[in-house]
Amino acid sequence: MIFKTLKSALAASLMIVTLQSAPVAAEGKGQVTNLPLPRFVSMKASEGNVRRGPSLTHRIDWVYKRRDMPLRITAEHGHWRRVEDRDGMGGWVHYSLLSGVRTVLIEKDMLALHARPDPSAPVMAALELGVVARLGKCSAEWCELRSGGYKGWAPKARFWGAAPHEIRD
Repeated sequence: MIFKTLKSALAASLMIVTLQSAPVAAEGKGQVTNLPLPRFVSMKASEGNVRRGPSLTHRIDWVYKRRDMPLRITAEHGHWRRVEDRDGMGGWVHYSLLSGVRTVLIEKDMLALHARPDPSAPVMAALELGVVARLGKCSAEWCELRSGGYKGWAPKARFWGAAPHEIRD
């Protein structure tokens, strides 16, 4: 009798874990979209509920309230994507609230945007801590950013929203 109860409890807990850790296909690709996991996206909406699990019946843990905020998708389940922000916090968001437009979050106050991917190149602008900028081309260590009508290059280590060795043309 105790074994049967323990077995039922174990099966129930495995079901919960399975629901919350959505399936991931082989080779780091999402089972739903076949796109790479993890991958960066941004908030399409100006407000989006972050849920504990991949359905409307799951509790809302918090609400993202910043359009274009960069997020990292770590799992997929149907129309839901498990995302995390720069602090590693996250949950499940409906895919319709997300955009493939790439943005980054500036992590260094007064980040200099250089004319070329070179620290000695002229500074075109400076971005404040917390600014969201559009991501352009990326070399191994630098990326082109656009914000407020300004454009320039910055080292990847100074913002969040691009993989360390990501190359973009």
